[in-house]
Amino acid sequence: MRKQKGFSLIELLIVVAIILIIAAIAIPNLLRARIAANESSAVASLRTINTAQISYYSNYPTVGFASVLSLLSGTCTGTSVPSSAGSCMIDTTLATGSKSGYSFAVAGTTSGYAAWANPISANQTGVNSFCSVQDAVVRKTGTSSISTCQGTETPLQ
Repeated sequence: MRKQKGFSLIELLIVVAIILIIAAIAIPNLLRARIAANESSAVASLRTINTAQISYYSNYPTVGFASVLSLLSGTCTGTSVPSSAGSCMIDTTLATGSKSGYSFAVAGTTSGYAAWANPISANQTGVNSFCSVQDAVVRKTGTSSISTCQGTETPLQ
């Protein structure tokens, strides 16, 4: 009799079934971890926008707060000087309005501003929407629409 080498079909099917069960358990956890990371990034980006808006207002008081994200950005190098049209306070990725699965928007006037972060794809890139006004407190909002952020939403701790 010859000795058989290798695995039988049943043994291979059992191994594949075990791998599929482990994948079925792990993939939802990985997706939740990615959503949590995207939300943390969105909150940090809103804090960056808050700091940039306050600095922009301090540097250009006659203009007021920046009305669009592109005013807070710019490509300032050693030879170019920041201006109210490109203040170089946030990175160019955030200035495009989309970063880490969230879309960002601002609305500024001479007396105040509001900033929003909304998930690009609900329940895939993020679950919660966030907003902030000139008090610089980031709040979780119940809606993902870009509407007025009244400052009455749930503040983050």
